[in-house]
Amino acid sequence: MGSKTPTFPLNAWYAAAWDAEVKRELLARTICNKKVVLYRTQDDRAVALEDACWHRLVPLSMGRLKGDEVQCAYHGLRFNPRGRCTFMPSQDTINPSANVRSFPVVEKHRFVWIWPGDPALADPALVPDLHWNHDPAWAGDGKVIHAACDYRLIVDNLMDLTHETYIHGSSIGNDAVAEAPFDVTHGERTATVTRWMVDIEPPPFWRAQLGKPGNVDRWQIIRFEAPCTVAIDVGVAPTGTGAPEGDRKEGVSMIVINTITPATDKTCHYFWANVRDYRIHEQRVTTDIRDAITKVFREDEIIVEAQQRAIDEHPDHVFYNLNIDAGALWARRLIDRLIEAETGGAPSLSVAAE
Repeated sequence: MGSKTPTFPLNAWYAAAWDAEVKRELLARTICNKKVVLYRTQDDRAVALEDACWHRLVPLSMGRLKGDEVQCAYHGLRFNPRGRCTFMPSQDTINPSANVRSFPVVEKHRFVWIWPGDPALADPALVPDLHWNHDPAWAGDGKVIHAACDYRLIVDNLMDLTHETYIHGSSIGNDAVAEAPFDVTHGERTATVTRWMVDIEPPPFWRAQLGKPGNVDRWQIIRFEAPCTVAIDVGVAPTGTGAPEGDRKEGVSMIVINTITPATDKTCHYFWANVRDYRIHEQRVTTDIRDAITKVFREDEIIVEAQQRAIDEHPDHVFYNLNIDAGALWARRLIDRLIEAETGGAPSLSVAAE
């Protein structure tokens, strides 16, 4: 029996944690089917090691920090940030093979990123651009959702915001979203879906953010970067004030930051943040938006986890596409191209068929 076709590439940067999650203590996390332990050194540098002791495979995350080294809970072996064993009990010499894997790490845009593939290819310049998350001209916050689904189902969800009409009708959605036309473009590693809704009644969330009466022009510009990052430029402005032509000064804008890291083939870590360019010094607004979007994304989580269970129950089912699936289809193609380039084999079948 042949090996299973992978659903994600390994030669990519994946968010392993929010920067604040990684502390002077051991944090266990599964990334791309690899058990990883994260921690910070005494000089505040993030480290990611294979979470299995060289000796008897006990998870190192069950151990403790001794300075900058991880001490195994079982027999006390210690491993430095490079993964090399520095201490063995009752041994005069240390076996030179006593190493655990150390993963390349970059801390950027408030996330700790790791590279689970070939370390020689781990170019920090390839970390997705999510600069809004730490830009002083923007303010916001987010969370992580540990979702019981294939990470690609969340990518699908984000690339087709038509679902806002039906899942999020009490907050960010209304009929105008599903009725509006959209354009899809793509590049070598990116796909973009652009949708404008002109002279519409704003849904409740956006009415509250704008704080002005009357109809609005609303935009959603979704940019996917393979394999798993989606930045969405969203906002509203009073109709007739020039937003479709590029003048947004009368409106309010947000960037919805999403990067979805595969944990296993059927689970993932969904890191998200909402950042805005208005009332940026008001923490209450940051908290209110984060709490509101937490409820919105919980609605999505329920849907995609139910979808995953149904897929598992019907493994041979073929999905067919609507026009609204164009952005998600391009995202799937770009993911598959990365996998094919990495493995030299046929890409995994997307859930959608042509």
